[in-house]
Amino acid sequence: MSDKPQPIGPHDVGGMPGGDIDRASHDYTFWERRMDAMVYLLFKKGMVRDWAEMRHQIESLGPDAYERLSYYERWAAATAALMIRRGVVSREELDRRVAELKESAG
Repeated sequence: MSDKPQPIGPHDVGGMPGGDIDRASHDYTFWERRMDAMVYLLFKKGMVRDWAEMRHQIESLGPDAYERLSYYERWAAATAALMIRRGVVSREELDRRVAELKESAG
């Protein structure tokens, strides 16, 4: 058995080479700003209790989703999962609304 701690998920990259970090500012897209605002509103309404809860949901996405999704896509997936778990929205309601939005977009 190795004394080296084993990673607990795709987010656990401490001590691993990660390459250069892009520190350049970027413009947020409309949906990224909207996602950010929605999460803060959910906090204000008490529907998200703390950042640990959000972090847990993000870390629970699984390796494939975690690596494939962008930062705010992870927020969206985690928020959806949390709201489904809390009974705020059902998976069916969410899927139906996403389908409606895709259809109207074109």
